[in-house]
Amino acid sequence: MASPSDSQVIKRRKGPAFEYLIPLVYAPVLPLRKIPLRHKPLLRDCVFYGVSAGAFAHGTYLVYPPPF
Repeated sequence: MASPSDSQVIKRRKGPAFEYLIPLVYAPVLPLRKIPLRHKPLLRDCVFYGVSAGAFAHGTYLVYPPPF
């Protein structure tokens, strides 16, 4: 029988997993960007692509484990 020092002990966090709650920020930002930027279509598109790139980067970060 292995002692606790021989195996790795995994600690669980007790709080919410904030990394999984970030999409709740992306969801309202994408449609709401149209209201203040309706007269600036170039800036509106840049904001859309920036938020989309951030969302994809965050999803990639969650899917792939860290290299260490």
